[in-house]
Amino acid sequence: MEQFVGVAIAHFLALLIPGVDFFLIARTAMTGGWRNATGACLGIAAANAMIIAAAFSGVSLISHPVVLDAIQLAGAGFLIFVGVAFLRSGARIDPDQVRGAERTTWLRNFGLGIASGLLNPKNALFYLSLAAVVGAAAPLTLVGYGAWMVGILLAWDIFVAVLLGSRRALAGMDRVLPWLTRLAGGFLVLFGATMIITLAVRVLGPGAGS
Repeated sequence: MEQFVGVAIAHFLALLIPGVDFFLIARTAMTGGWRNATGACLGIAAANAMIIAAAFSGVSLISHPVVLDAIQLAGAGFLIFVGVAFLRSGARIDPDQVRGAERTTWLRNFGLGIASGLLNPKNALFYLSLAAVVGAAAPLTLVGYGAWMVGILLAWDIFVAVLLGSRRALAGMDRVLPWLTRLAGGFLVLFGATMIITLAVRVLGPGAGS
């Protein structure tokens, strides 16, 4: 029980720290409404479920340095791609058009959510760290841990989507959305570029070939 409480607290605190997934959900909710943003929420939850299953089942492939480097490189490219899209967006909010947009973009947001979850190296590293702590637990206990974390993640993300994508929130966010979008875009581009630079320094730095 003490171990479960520790894992649950660590996981929830990690959720409270805004990251790539948060910015994706926030912008999707503010431009398309919370129902539209549930696509991204479910995609992110599905990606996390896959990573948790791999980490908790003892799959060592994702902990291999070459694989982690590849994930980091792909993730950095994804962040820069999304960040540039945010920066180029002239998003304005029209609450009356949100319902029509939901039908055409839900699956696209689901795909973006999966990509965001899978290509974020922090997710793999976080769950690998948890797996090292709880690895000796019984299989059913690990399944319970995984189900709890995916459920809490999905509930939290949908809460964020509803909070930022309600009609009242959309009406109040119209003026600030372009600035928030540019801020998020700049953060994602900077974060992605930093990841690439860090990877290049590690791979190509002194002693890399020795």
